Amino acid sequence: MQATKVPVCTIGLFNTSNDLWMDSIEGFNQKYPALTTPHSNAFYLILCLEEGEGMLVIDQDKLSLSASQVLIVKPNCINTITFTAEARGVFIGFTADFFSLRYNTNVLHQFSYLTEVNYAVFTLSEKKVTNLTFLLWQMLEEFQTKKKATQKILRSYLNILLIEFDRMYIPVQAVKVHNTVNDKIQRYQMLIEQHFKTHKMPSDYADMLNISTNYLNKICRNIVGQTSGNLIKRHIILEAKRLLSYTTNSISEIADELGFEHPSYFVTIFKKATNQTPEQFRKSQWAS
Repeated sequence: MQATKVPVCTIGLFNTSNDLWMDSIEGFNQKYPALTTPHSNAFYLILCLEEGEGMLVIDQDKLSLSASQVLIVKPNCINTITFTAEARGVFIGFTADFFSLRYNTNVLHQFSYLTEVNYAVFTLSEKKVTNLTFLLWQMLEEFQTKKKATQKILRSYLNILLIEFDRMYIPVQAVKVHNTVNDKIQRYQMLIEQHFKTHKMPSDYADMLNISTNYLNKICRNIVGQTSGNLIKRHIILEAKRLLSYTTNSISEIADELGFEHPSYFVTIFKKATNQTPEQFRKSQWAS
C-alpha cells in the first residue's frame, strides 16, 4: 500500500527524551514495527547482528544481513529493516546532537562511511566479533542501568565504536588528499542535501563555500570522479526515485516538490539519467 508521504521516524519513536537509544535486536520486528515498513529515519542507526539473519531495503537496494555483520544507516534514507525470529544482537539509534554535546558535529562528519554512502555494512572477523560484542553489551548495560554520568560514558563508548568502524571501512575510491579538500567535498555534499530543491547550479554552492566554480568542479572530479553538476543531479534523481517508489504523488507534484517549474523538464532530466520516464520507473518498482 503506497502512501502520499513517507513517514519520518524520529528518535522519539523509542519513547525517549534523550538523543540515544539502545536495545537488543531480539523481537525487533514486534517491538519496532514502524522500522519494518518504508520510512525515513531522522537519526543514525547502528545494527550489530551476532546471530540469525535480516533484510535491509534502502532506496532501490536490497541487502541480506547475516551473523557477524554490522549495518549503519544514515539519516534521511528511506529504508525497511526486518530480522528473522532467531536474530540476536544490539542496535543503537542516535542523533548528531547527542554526539555533538561532547564532540564537535564536524568530527562526526569526518567518518567517511557516514558521508560517502547512505549505508555501510561491515563483516567482522572472529576477534572483532568478540571485542565489539563485549563493548556493545557493556554499552547496553550502562544504558539500561542509567547510573551517574551515563550519557557521558555512552558518548565515549559511541566514539570508540565509530572509530573502530572507520578503521574497517574501505571506500570505493581511496584517495589521499589534504584535509581541507576533503572538508570542502563533505560540506558540498551536505549543502546539496539541504538546498537541492532551490539551488541546482554548482555556482550557487561555490558561492556558499567561498570558492570558484572551476575549483569546485576540479576537486569533485579528483575526489569522487564526478563533476560538481553531476553530484547535484545524482541527488535529485535519488530523491525522485524515493518519491516515485514510496508515494502516490503525481509526476507534477513530485516535480514541484523537487523544485522544477515545469514537469516536462523534470521528466527529461529523469529519463536522461535512468533511461526511463518517471512513470515507467514507478511501474517497475510497484510491480517488483
